[in-house]
Amino acid sequence: MAADYRPLLWLAMGLGVLILEYTFSWFIFFLFPLNIYFAICAGIIAHNHNHCPVFTNKRMNALLGHALTFFYGYPTFVWVPTHNLNHHKHVNRAGDASITWRHTEQHNLWIAWSYFFVSTYYQAEPTKIFLAKAKATHPRLFRRIWRQYTVWLSVWFSVWLTGVLLHGLRRGTVLWVLAVGWPALASVWTIMFFNYEQHVHTDPWSEHNHSRNFVGPVINFLLFNNGYHTVHHDQPALHWSKLPLAHAILEAKIDPALQQANVLRYLFNSLVLAAIWPAQGTKQIGRAASDPPNGIALDLHSDDVELGDAGTNAAIYRAE
Repeated sequence: MAADYRPLLWLAMGLGVLILEYTFSWFIFFLFPLNIYFAICAGIIAHNHNHCPVFTNKRMNALLGHALTFFYGYPTFVWVPTHNLNHHKHVNRAGDASITWRHTEQHNLWIAWSYFFVSTYYQAEPTKIFLAKAKATHPRLFRRIWRQYTVWLSVWFSVWLTGVLLHGLRRGTVLWVLAVGWPALASVWTIMFFNYEQHVHTDPWSEHNHSRNFVGPVINFLLFNNGYHTVHHDQPALHWSKLPLAHAILEAKIDPALQQANVLRYLFNSLVLAAIWPAQGTKQIGRAASDPPNGIALDLHSDDVELGDAGTNAAIYRAE
């Protein structure tokens, strides 16, 4: 689609900033916020790409996957077992490796900040299961996954070595940390943090109130409409450029408290102001995830990750 020229342009700009910093190393101290932003964008583009691939050509999708892996800081195949095949199936209910309520249903700054570490630990299980099933039943997919690992680590090492050769060990290492390593970590953390905020205190048993939406035009321009989360869960294969219109059709059915116009105001109220003024914090909308309707049992463990799932539309398969 024509809209996909923009994420490709964003990746090109991210690469341009990196080249500029490696040419003039002192630029890093002014430009590294851009590295963080473009790394976060790479994570979001990877998410969109794994739901609705950018290219119809398999090799081009594979090449884009490698480029996104470099900026995002981890092989993009992990979106398939942890997000496409797990999170979208359970949507913050029991079985979702990324549930927001595993240890507590409270919502505060500490829990939101540490969610990354908890979620990372539990998302390792569906990833491990996915890899084992790929190795046993789908060797081409398994080879492609390990190719992502190999290319990612090789390119990261090469970029670090390039900085060392150009600017010396100390400056080259600092350059790599600020331009590549730190932004990648910030990207993974931010993606998980955003997922937490889009689901904490929502109602996973509801048809339309299972997700929180950030509907401000600025954040959705900067983050490729990632704020429209309800319609994304309802139509995961829908192209990211079509989410605003789909949300507009559905928004009357979504609780107003789950449609936040200003993400910064929401975060300040929920995570800072609520510590001294609890009324500013989020409140549980509808039924809590730990309070299922009658007849539904809770089991936080999930080992039902499949290699292929109708409707996931994952680019990892398109590139096979």
